[in-house]
Amino acid sequence: MADGAWGTELHALGLGDGACPELWCAERPELVRDLASRYAAAGAELVWTNSFGGNRYRLAAFGLGSRAGELCEAAARLSREGAAGRALVVGSIGPTGLFPSRGAARFGDFAGGVDALRDAYAEQALALARGGAEALCVETMMDSREAAIAVRAAKEATSLELICSFSFLVGSEGRVMTIAGQGIEEAARAAIEAGADALGANCGRGFAEMALVIRALKPFARGMPILAKPNAGLPSRRSDGTLAYHEGPELAASLVPELVRGGASIVGGCCGTGPAHVAAIRRALDSRPSRD
Repeated sequence: MADGAWGTELHALGLGDGACPELWCAERPELVRDLASRYAAAGAELVWTNSFGGNRYRLAAFGLGSRAGELCEAAARLSREGAAGRALVVGSIGPTGLFPSRGAARFGDFAGGVDALRDAYAEQALALARGGAEALCVETMMDSREAAIAVRAAKEATSLELICSFSFLVGSEGRVMTIAGQGIEEAARAAIEAGADALGANCGRGFAEMALVIRALKPFARGMPILAKPNAGLPSRRSDGTLAYHEGPELAASLVPELVRGGASIVGGCCGTGPAHVAAIRRALDSRPSRD
């Protein structure tokens, strides 16, 4: 059992639109620590860290690129303190944000080169390990090439086990692809060859579509554990400008058996899910008579 979202939960606690979530590890540590604690109390056995955008490139947009190590180390320490031995801490490593589109040439055109990307990911992984992370998750990856660089850098920099999780979409003909337009087999192969110890899918369009994604991923996982962390559906915008997610805890929990039957061995939630979702999913998992 994994935890739920961090970004949307921090926004619910007052993080402003366009603000840097990772900066709260320094400025509002009590709220970050408390969220980890609430996830552990809800039944999560794996609690992530508030470090998704903690690489030097994403932080540079806030003028914080030089603080990547400090903020990631604090993120891991706060989750460790909040979990208080009730759950293992998984260091979150998200994409740099440099390759957001389908344009294959954009990856090769990155001026910094592969070595610069590798250094940024190694810096983040090392800081998370220093802070007490017990595993790592390279997550929400959209391009298999960037994912492979991140996985390889983290594995070379630390001795921690690592999950590589992609954000997939299911097309009109049922084909499962990354946002960069790569097939699910290509993504899985890139992550495994780079050294990932487990595969996964997170974000996406909700729990029902995630079940399709997990079924498609399983044949290429080579027997590895599979993580499923879906969004609570697609959001709509409220009149005040905030986002509303429509898959509540009980609906999410009702779809969990499909995820497990499809091959998921680690289940949690992404955007729009919170401690209530985790508690409901925990109950659904605990009530199953046996694993299919």
